[in-house]
Amino acid sequence: MTVEQEKKRWEAGMLQPATAKNKERSQQFTTPSGIPVPVVATPGEADYMDQLGFPGEYPFTRGVQPNMYRGRFWTMRQYAGFASAEESNKRYRYLLQQGQTGLSVAFDLPTQIGYDADHPMAMGEVGKVGVSISSLADMETLFREIPLDQVSTSMTINAPAAILLAMYIAVAKKQGVPMSELRGTIQNDILKEYVARGTYIFPPTPSMRLITDIFQFCEQNVKKWNTISISGYHIREAGSTAVQEVAFTLANGIAYVQTAIKAGLDVDGFASQLSFFFNAHNNFLEEIAKYRAARRMWARIMRERFGAKDPKSWQLRFHTQTAGSTLTAQQPDNNVVRVTLQALAAVMGGTQSLHTNSRDEALWLPTEKSVRVALRTQQIIAYESGVADTVDPLAGSYVVEYLTDEIEQRANDYLAKIDSMGGALAAIEAGYMQNEIQEAAYQYQRALENKEATLVGVNAFQVEEKLDMERLKVDPAIEQNQRARLAEVRQSRDAARVSELLGQLETAARGNENLMPLFIECVSHMITLGEITGVLRTVWGEYHTPAWG
Repeated sequence: MTVEQEKKRWEAGMLQPATAKNKERSQQFTTPSGIPVPVVATPGEADYMDQLGFPGEYPFTRGVQPNMYRGRFWTMRQYAGFASAEESNKRYRYLLQQGQTGLSVAFDLPTQIGYDADHPMAMGEVGKVGVSISSLADMETLFREIPLDQVSTSMTINAPAAILLAMYIAVAKKQGVPMSELRGTIQNDILKEYVARGTYIFPPTPSMRLITDIFQFCEQNVKKWNTISISGYHIREAGSTAVQEVAFTLANGIAYVQTAIKAGLDVDGFASQLSFFFNAHNNFLEEIAKYRAARRMWARIMRERFGAKDPKSWQLRFHTQTAGSTLTAQQPDNNVVRVTLQALAAVMGGTQSLHTNSRDEALWLPTEKSVRVALRTQQIIAYESGVADTVDPLAGSYVVEYLTDEIEQRANDYLAKIDSMGGALAAIEAGYMQNEIQEAAYQYQRALENKEATLVGVNAFQVEEKLDMERLKVDPAIEQNQRARLAEVRQSRDAARVSELLGQLETAARGNENLMPLFIECVSHMITLGEITGVLRTVWGEYHTPAWG
């Protein structure tokens, strides 16, 4: 008898009597993406080499390195940055002392949208959700006593990413580190800002030009740098499903590749410097399957759609962060458990880099103690759990392979829809991605309110509690001090040279030359972030979200 015939026999003789005796706790078991979960999965009919293959080989379902964590663990990062550059520098050095292997910089909102600390729009926001960086002087302080040739640095910055990268390169030069030795990533993903996050500055066309300039400059000069982190994380945080996270992230990736090729770049020249950023959410098996499906899809997209020849161009390498949106202010210690499961899913799914959220982040900026627990979570998974001792440990699990296939099929359906609309940018301008995410978020919230989904400590298992936790507070004087330092920077620099460079920048912005060398020259002469973006705003204008019908 075949497996299918045996399954029908088992369902009739064993399963149906059991479920009649013990009623199942749900009428329908599905993942958060709406994928039906079978009571028991059985072998599929997939061709092993076509669908799975071996780690380090096409289609990379099982991972991008042949031996994965047996050779080296994932990079353990803790996303950090608050108040002043001095305070953040202390936190970075503390984390490195605790065994962190890479830095991940959080910038405050004024920095993210290109305003200096003394701009009226920055009032009340300086240093609140990240570190305030207005000039090269701030960036030098941020990385004081941190050798940039020995650490990998990730910077969560998008609209002004090119300028912050220019500052990082200028700091390295002052340290005597050539840009060719720098390792790290800038997020630089403007399309997801239009979709899900909102920290954009310029309209899409000049924004895409900046991204292509970074691709070209780094391909030639900063070859170890990841020029973009194409981010599903924020799409998921906005309320998308796992399927939507994969589909919309890869759609944005396709748009970046198309734009770069159109600008004359060779796909095999820049593709190996692309990276991705995914969420690690609560549904353990779906999340593992999501990473595996995304790798396989991207490999096929790059080889079949774009004709990339270099196997490195086919690899989807990604950073993961545990899901901030799942953290609860109620019973915050429960978040340690959530983060552990999410981090474990990311590792078993083959991430290259991982940030674990702290238990108190639904309440305030995390304390050193909370950050240490979050880092220890990664270290316990790495050194004690044993899951890093073999590559892709859940491969061959019938349900994981089933979910991987389902996610790929459903995400490909979305990609076909987006292609029919003219690509990611057209879909974003039409509000399609945004509306899909909003509908998914609404359905989940409705399920919580109707108790069709359970959130422990929030809509079930509540307790009366009094929080007795250490709190991190940002001194209000930080903003005043930052403004004073910025005034000193403006007074001490060569005003004539500043004026000359700003004039050159305006001319270059109206042309089509690569802006990265000029950005490096500008920041090296203490021209500020806000002054540079101010010139670009004058030339390119600002983007305003349209109203969709």
